[in-house]
Amino acid sequence: MTRSAHASGLVLAIGSAGLYGFNIVFARMASFAGASGSAIVVYRVFVMLALVAAVALMARRSLAMVRKERGQLLLLGIASAMQGICYLSSVAFIPVTVAAVVFYTYPIIIVLTNPLVEKTPLTPELLGVAAVASAGVCLVVGPAFTGLDWRGLALAFGGSVGTAVQFFAAARCAKTDVVAKVFWVQLIVLPTAILVSLVAGQLAPPSTLALAPFAVAMTIGGYVGGFVLQLLALGRIPAVAAGIIFCTEPVVASVVSALILDEVLSPIQVAGGTLVLAAIIANVLLEQRRLKNALLIPIAD
Repeated sequence: MTRSAHASGLVLAIGSAGLYGFNIVFARMASFAGASGSAIVVYRVFVMLALVAAVALMARRSLAMVRKERGQLLLLGIASAMQGICYLSSVAFIPVTVAAVVFYTYPIIIVLTNPLVEKTPLTPELLGVAAVASAGVCLVVGPAFTGLDWRGLALAFGGSVGTAVQFFAAARCAKTDVVAKVFWVQLIVLPTAILVSLVAGQLAPPSTLALAPFAVAMTIGGYVGGFVLQLLALGRIPAVAAGIIFCTEPVVASVVSALILDEVLSPIQVAGGTLVLAAIIANVLLEQRRLKNALLIPIAD
């Protein structure tokens, strides 16, 4: 991996996290108007499939999967479905802030399981960066642990585990074209999302999206852009590096909420955002040092 590819991966990850943070604010606005989260998940998949098919047709891009990556793409699709459905469904049982705190344990999960998955050593520096980032996230979203329901906690944690699996699987599908990757992942997500919505009794007709057309459009648009950038980023940087960078998502969500929903950022939230920013900068520096050391390893004659 070249330094330029690695640097572009970091930028893409930051852009993806920003779009996801932007997306969740409008998802809240849509839910306030009566558009359920599971319904949005189902219909955004249809939108993504239509867009991918159009791009593939116009750009003449192949939708074929690399044979060796088929298993990882299947796992990526299942994990993506688990992430979206669990996280959006958890807020029906617990406050959004609590769901966010539980959901954003995934960077820690990625860091702790990385030695087992990728066979790389767990360094004290990396563990410290992940801990600082997680602490910052907790301060940003606010630990409002009231009105807890075990179902909401289980769903939020399920979304966290799904996200960790998603990051590892996406990082192992670097050879499959991103257009094909998006197509097959969403094709796997679709039946899962429909089944869950039917079981939960929340598969509303498309007309329900008209309850908040602008918010729904922004939610779907933010997710589409964020998902594409995420897959591009994970083809260039390790899951651990991306996981920590994605801690910027709740920070962006809080800032956008303050601007759009007139929510006031407290000094504690600002301090949390500063911690996340510091952790990301430290993570980037660690990644640059790791990459530099890898490039400097002499090759045997």
